[in-house]
Amino acid sequence: MLEFYQAVREADMTRRNLAATVTEGEFSGEKFLLSDQKIIWQSKQCGSGFQEELEHITDSGICTAGSSRVFCELLGGEKKMVVCGGGHVSIPVIQIGRMLGFHVSVLEDRPKFADNARRAGASEVFCEPFGEGLARIEGDKDTFFIVVTRGHRYDQICLEQIAEKEHAYIGMMGSRKRAAMVKQTAVEHGADRDVIQSVHTPIGLDIGAKTPEEIAVAIMAEVIQVKNEKNCGCFPKEILDVILDEKTRRQPKVLATIIRRKGSAPREAGAKMLILPDGGCIGTIGGGCAESDILKKALLLLRGGETGIRICHVDMNGSDAEEEGMVCGGTIDVLLEIL
Repeated sequence: MLEFYQAVREADMTRRNLAATVTEGEFSGEKFLLSDQKIIWQSKQCGSGFQEELEHITDSGICTAGSSRVFCELLGGEKKMVVCGGGHVSIPVIQIGRMLGFHVSVLEDRPKFADNARRAGASEVFCEPFGEGLARIEGDKDTFFIVVTRGHRYDQICLEQIAEKEHAYIGMMGSRKRAAMVKQTAVEHGADRDVIQSVHTPIGLDIGAKTPEEIAVAIMAEVIQVKNEKNCGCFPKEILDVILDEKTRRQPKVLATIIRRKGSAPREAGAKMLILPDGGCIGTIGGGCAESDILKKALLLLRGGETGIRICHVDMNGSDAEEEGMVCGGTIDVLLEIL
């Protein structure tokens, strides 16, 4: 089954990709990967019925294909954030972005501020003129651009180049007057008017933010809002790396995936956590007692030499959950796959 994860890693993320796992029925445990509604990888030839059913899926979740229950997950690529500018607002933006799992690239032409971005934990920093740095960034449907430079002439350079790139989000800091001027000039210079009109400015949700840290929270809240509207999951790079690494691929491990969520459970369907034999984890399905319970079950499966898949139901409602400190409420079903 490792070939499935290799196929996910190599999938063309410019296409519409859907990962499917049969959770109940005759073909329980079998997997499919569809790209633009065509099966490009499957673990077992299960007939045309699965493709006919799955090619019409438009959202992530549990569906029925033939006599089987299937967890379907629309896939996006790794979420990337490009921060233009390394000033006071950028630092908490970088820190929160990394905390949320984004690959954060920072463009800053001043060495001192570029060093600050590195210390804040940026994945990569380009210390060079903004135009040259942006020439290195391709952009795609999973790239979020945040323009927080020190002046409107730098905003201008960034916005005009970013407008030509594929993107998930463009946000630009500045007063309404400054932003309007930059946007109008970009259009006059040939930028696509529809793209420019879609730029989020003033950047961030209106929460009355004043300090750099508060402004960063407002920016990242808006980024999260836009990201989650797409309802696309992903296989985090860190998880795929461990599953497929030559040194660890033969080591038994359990992949836990939330396949159904009801109520106020902390993570959405598709959230993943990889559990290693020593109890170490990569990723999270929400933390707290629910995650601890799943971790214990996964370790029992590993130590018992079990194979295949299991579905675990976690109820975070009621008196038992309250005694255990599960204050979120809701329920989740978690698919445990023994790799």
